[in-house]
Amino acid sequence: MTSQTTLAKPGQEPGEPDRPDSSGGLQAGLKNRHLSMIAIGGVIGAGLFVGSSAGIAAAGPAILLSYAMVGLMVVLVMRMLGEMAAARPSSGSFSAYADQALGRWAGFSIGWLYWFFWVVVLAVEATAGAKILESWIPGVPQWAWALIVMVVLTATNLVSVGSYGEFEFWFAGIKVVAIGAFVVVGFLAVFGFLPGADNAGSGLAHLTDSGGFFPKGRGPSSPVC
Repeated sequence: MTSQTTLAKPGQEPGEPDRPDSSGGLQAGLKNRHLSMIAIGGVIGAGLFVGSSAGIAAAGPAILLSYAMVGLMVVLVMRMLGEMAAARPSSGSFSAYADQALGRWAGFSIGWLYWFFWVVVLAVEATAGAKILESWIPGVPQWAWALIVMVVLTATNLVSVGSYGEFEFWFAGIKVVAIGAFVVVGFLAVFGFLPGADNAGSGLAHLTDSGGFFPKGRGPSSPVC
């Protein structure tokens, strides 16, 4: 019986287990704080700032049921994806797991549908951002703002992973702080503690005092009702 002496690799302490070779795979360039803020900021889209008013106008207070149901669905889907990612780590996300479970046709279809979804979402996000920026600086046309947003987003995705993570960390933080401020101001206004408010706080009375909880009928909120 013979024994062999294994030389430590550069940067590896003697006796330390061999590290996986990542030269042919993805590099772990994101820190935990990057991943946390990307996850939080990823669920906060431009629709919260731009599209919420349209949903409230169409369904009234009943829009809360739609938000709650869709939120529950998203939580369940992401929980399932997290379970699969923990059991079988893969960089292919939905398409990789569909390929493993159902076959190549499923992975191919879901992969391209997922790509198409994000292409459309990126255009919608750029348009929403341009609409907001145009209201602040009306001298620049909306299409120019949309182009600027697209260029900035593309540039951040072309640099290193660490730089992208840092960009996402700070800009997601801005969204979180803004939403937190909106919630605080909303509570102050609802309960009459907002300085300079003309009307006393109404509490939760507005949920039912203008035609009930379903002022537009059950049609606008039919997906959940």
